[in-house]
Amino acid sequence: MKRSLSGVFAALLITSNAYAADLMPAEPIAAPEVTVTEATGWYLRGDVGYGFNDLRGAKYFQGSNASEVDFDRSDLDDAWTIGGGVGYQINNYLRTDLTLDYLGKSDFHGSTNGGGSAFGACQVTCSSTDLSSLTAWSLMANAYVDLGTYGYVTPYVGAGIGGTYVKWKDLSNTSCDTSGSGNGCDDTVIHGGKGGWRFSYGLMAGASIDVTCNVKADVGYRFLHVNGGDMFGYNENGGPGRDKGFNVHEARVGARYLFGGCQTASYEPAPEIPLQQPVYK
Repeated sequence: MKRSLSGVFAALLITSNAYAADLMPAEPIAAPEVTVTEATGWYLRGDVGYGFNDLRGAKYFQGSNASEVDFDRSDLDDAWTIGGGVGYQINNYLRTDLTLDYLGKSDFHGSTNGGGSAFGACQVTCSSTDLSSLTAWSLMANAYVDLGTYGYVTPYVGAGIGGTYVKWKDLSNTSCDTSGSGNGCDDTVIHGGKGGWRFSYGLMAGASIDVTCNVKADVGYRFLHVNGGDMFGYNENGGPGRDKGFNVHEARVGARYLFGGCQTASYEPAPEIPLQQPVYK
C-alpha cells in the first residue's frame, strides 16, 4: 500500500513540474527603466536677515600737521538686511545667482582723546564724541555646491564676489575739556559724509528645505567682507577720515522659487509580453 501511494505522489509531482514549465514565458519580463529628471532651470530668491557688524577701525587726519591717527574708539552697530536675486540651477549639485542686498542704517560711535590744543575749550586735554551712520548696497555674483539631499533637507556651501556701495552720513564731532578746569565743550563740528563702491566677497553655508516641488525654504549664514574707503571730509582743522573696512556676520532666512521644478520623473514602459497559451500534455 505504501508503495502505491509513493508512486501516485511521484506521478503528481512530475506532472505539476511539466505543467509549470509549459506556462513559463519563453523570455523573462524586463522591469521598466526609470530615468530621474534633474532639477534644472531659473529661480528667484528673496532673503531677510540680521547682520552683526564688525568695523575694523577708522582713521582721520589730526589738525594741520597732516598726521593720520586712529580713533581711540570706533564701533558700528548691528542692523537688519534684506535682499533678492535671480539664479540658475545647473544640476542637482551646482547653482549660481546674482543678488542685491541692502544693509540698513548702522550707527557709528567713535571717540578720540588728546591735549595741547591752542583753541576752544581744549586748552589742556580733551575728549571728542563722534557720531555717524552708514547704509550699504551689495551686488554679488555667487556660486553654490549642494551637498546631496537627505529627506527634505539639502545642505550647501557657497562663495561670492562683487562690490558694495557704502554711504556714510555726516559725522558730528564734539570735543569737551577733560582736565577739570571747567572749560566745557567746543561747538559741534559737522564733517560731510562720503560714499563709494568697494570690493567685497562673501562665504556662505546653510541648508535648503523642500516645501513644494518648486519652492524651497533657505536657512543660512553669510560672511561678507567689505574693503575700506572714504568716511568723511575736512572741516575746522580736522579730517578727512576713512574707515578700514568692515565684516558682516549675517544670519538669513529666505525662499527660492524654481521655475519648472514640478516636472515628474520620466520612464520607459515595459515591452508588451504576448500571452502564451498553456500547453497541456
